Amino acid sequence: MEPVNIFWFRRDLRLQDNAGLYHALKSSRAVIPVFIFDKNILDKLEDKADRRVEFIHAALEEMQSSLTAIGSSLEVYYGTPVEVYKKLLVKYNIEKVFANHDYEPYALERELAIVKLLKEQQASLLTFKDQVLLEKAEVVKDDGTPYTVFTPYSRKWKSVLTDFHLKPYPTKKYFKNFYKQAPQQIPTLASMGFVVIDKPFPSKALKEELIKKYAEQRNFPAIAGTSKLGVHLRFGTISIRELAGNSKELSETYLNELIWRDFYHMILWHFPKIGMGKAFKPQYDNIQWRNDTGEFDKWCNGQTGYPIVDAGMRELNATGFMHNRVRMIVASFLSKHLLLDWRLGEAYFAQKLLDFDLAANNGGWQWAAGSGCDAAPYFRIFNPRLQTEKFDKQLKYIRHWVPELDSFDYPQPIVDHEFARRRCLKVYGNALKKQP
Repeated sequence: MEPVNIFWFRRDLRLQDNAGLYHALKSSRAVIPVFIFDKNILDKLEDKADRRVEFIHAALEEMQSSLTAIGSSLEVYYGTPVEVYKKLLVKYNIEKVFANHDYEPYALERELAIVKLLKEQQASLLTFKDQVLLEKAEVVKDDGTPYTVFTPYSRKWKSVLTDFHLKPYPTKKYFKNFYKQAPQQIPTLASMGFVVIDKPFPSKALKEELIKKYAEQRNFPAIAGTSKLGVHLRFGTISIRELAGNSKELSETYLNELIWRDFYHMILWHFPKIGMGKAFKPQYDNIQWRNDTGEFDKWCNGQTGYPIVDAGMRELNATGFMHNRVRMIVASFLSKHLLLDWRLGEAYFAQKLLDFDLAANNGGWQWAAGSGCDAAPYFRIFNPRLQTEKFDKQLKYIRHWVPELDSFDYPQPIVDHEFARRRCLKVYGNALKKQP
């Protein structure tokens, strides 16, 4: 049997400008593109109308169309990666598996199992940087230790980044090296137990005018001032190199958002404990969180009596998206006004956000709770009323999501702001006096 190589798609669902795919196609063997709907992940999803699975499915169909046109095909499987690779090793004489780096704890654990399996068959796994611009130890302090504060990290990041890092990988030149076969069937969503919602997803087109105005508009949720490209970055349907290259000259503020993304992935790589439920600052694990499921449910359902918080949660529940400024407000409210464990909010966002990314989601939640690297200090407690006056003065965003705002149907606030503030300062203060 003629040896072949595999390219394993994961969070890089595109044929163009894909680092690992480029290296696979330049290798000396025909390349079989493979995607696995991982049962270890999907079986944990309680909501079978999860639009992220639908997004992945749509991206696979788009790639399949392109591959079919050149006489090749994706092979898409539903199962655990170990089960699937056992089948692939029987079906093909695999020499190498190519993939792109993933930094999350489960992904690394999964890779170790596949490496072991491949090694038994004298095959190997090669991975490449693709989903971030600068990773791991590419941006570190002069003494080689990782940065834990964003501003000096971003300065160093900008000094390290060159045009080389933004250069696209010319995969199309090597498309002739895809393995030739008839189109293979992609499992349907229904066959995997998922429901089709069939709502449109955000466009992956970069709107230049929006990026130019990003700095002045991004904090106002009633304005369509954010790119909504998060889901495309999360699943790799657009290239981070292309996005950064196009936005670099248009908006330093927008580029900073991409640097934050690299920063949080770097933090997860150097401090994997944060992906396993631990506070970045250990003393914050001493906080005596309240246990009030009723208040948590009201937060989840947008029934707190704080309009900006409720609008954000309803937007999330209805669309899978929440404006970034509002994410900070609702996260601060949960962890500081309600004194409920930030991990509850982190997990809820993980269920609901289309653009859920472990590194960025954890970074955002720990920032809001005060427990993360370069976090908001614990005594900084967002006042929802002042945030509303500043960022939604005309109540356009709030009235869109909370139409009953002026009626008796709208609930009273579940906690008084001043009382909540004093309680938070006392509880946090007591916890932080203790040694970790």
